[in-house]
Parts: sequence; structure tokens; C-alpha cells
Amino acid sequence: MFLLYQALTDTMQQVATQAGATAKSINLWELIAQGGVLMIPLALLLVVAVYFFVERNIAINKASRIDPNFMNIVRDHIMNGNITAARSLTKNTDHPVARIIDKGLQRLGKPIDAIEKSMENVGRIEMYNMERNINVLSMIAGMAPMFGFLGTIIGMIQMFYEINTSGRFELNTIAGGIYVKMITSATGLIIGLVSYLFYNYLNTQVDKTANKMEVATAEFLDTLQEPHK
Repeated sequence: MFLLYQALTDTMQQVATQAGATAKSINLWELIAQGGVLMIPLALLLVVAVYFFVERNIAINKASRIDPNFMNIVRDHIMNGNITAARSLTKNTDHPVARIIDKGLQRLGKPIDAIEKSMENVGRIEMYNMERNINVLSMIAGMAPMFGFLGTIIGMIQMFYEINTSGRFELNTIAGGIYVKMITSATGLIIGLVSYLFYNYLNTQVDKTANKMEVATAEFLDTLQEPHK
């Protein structure tokens, strides 16, 4: 009995040693390469997600930066009746708020409701320009996990087909095949999660910029209703 126990112990130690050696010999890139052909579209989705995140982040950050004294200067020009100087300032300022205020200055002399309507129309255009292509990140967040799951399903089908045709049913072969096929699912989930975080971060930045536009519009309309010099 003791000899049998000793033999089993030695065998288990050898298996554990071999498994550890195998695990250590596989690096990240080799593991990713075993994911199969569907790792290619997953990689493309990741590249697209990173590209649109960087591009939109730069554009939104640019749209959110404006001189804190911009509205004060515009207000001073309006109160002094110097509309030409106010128009010159807004035209030379590359910012959504400046373009909205410029539209309001163009409509001076018309009813306040008409001025507000014109400014809202420009605001909607500016919002569209900021939100453009952000929905691509939302699509990738949904598509990447499905691509990953599809890769796992295809891999499992291939593995069970090989077992069925060869008649070999070995536990280590099945376990190795399963973990390899799960690589695409894990990759798809990671890409989907990253894209989802990108999408929500950019939406938060857009909301902050939209708030600045609304505040500036309200200040401008209030200024128009104050008595001028």
C-alpha cells in the first residue's frame, strides 16, 4: 500500500512539474497567436477604438478650452454699444461658444426668441461636431465580445469534430483545446470593456462642454436685456 501511495505521489509531482514548465514556456504573444484567425478582426476593432478615442478626445478638449474672460469681454463690448468689436472677437475665436455668440450678434435687432432660436440651432450643430464618431466606440463595445464568443464557438466546434473523427478523448487535449479557444472570448471582453470606458469618458467631456455653451448662451441673452450705455 505504501509503495502504491508513493508511486501515485511521484506521478502527481511529475505531472505538476511538467504543467508548470509548460505554463512558464508560453508568453503573452504566443497565447494571443493561438486565438485563431478571429484575433485579426478583434485587433482591428481595438485599433479603431483607440484611434477614434484619441481623435475625439483631442477635438473635445480643444472645444472645451476658452478664455475665462471671453464672455466678460463680449458683455463689455455690448454694454458699450461696440458690436463691431464684439463680432471681431467672436470671429477670431475658434470655439463653439464663440460661434454661438457670433450667431446671436448677427441677429441683434430681432425679437429675443428669434435670437435664442438661432443660437440653439448653432449649438446643435456644434454638439453634432463634438459627438461625431463617438457612437463607433459604443458599437465596438457591443461587437468585440460577440466576435470573441464567435471565435470560441468555432474553436469548440473544430475541437469536438476532431475528437469525433479521431476517436481520441484525452483530458489534457480537451483542457488545452478549451483554454486556447477561450482566448478570443477574453480578448473580445477586454476590448469591449475598454471601448465602453472610452465611450462614457468622451460623453462626460461632451456634457461638460455643452454646459459651458448653455451658460454662455444664457449670459448673452441676459446681457441683451440689460440697459445699454
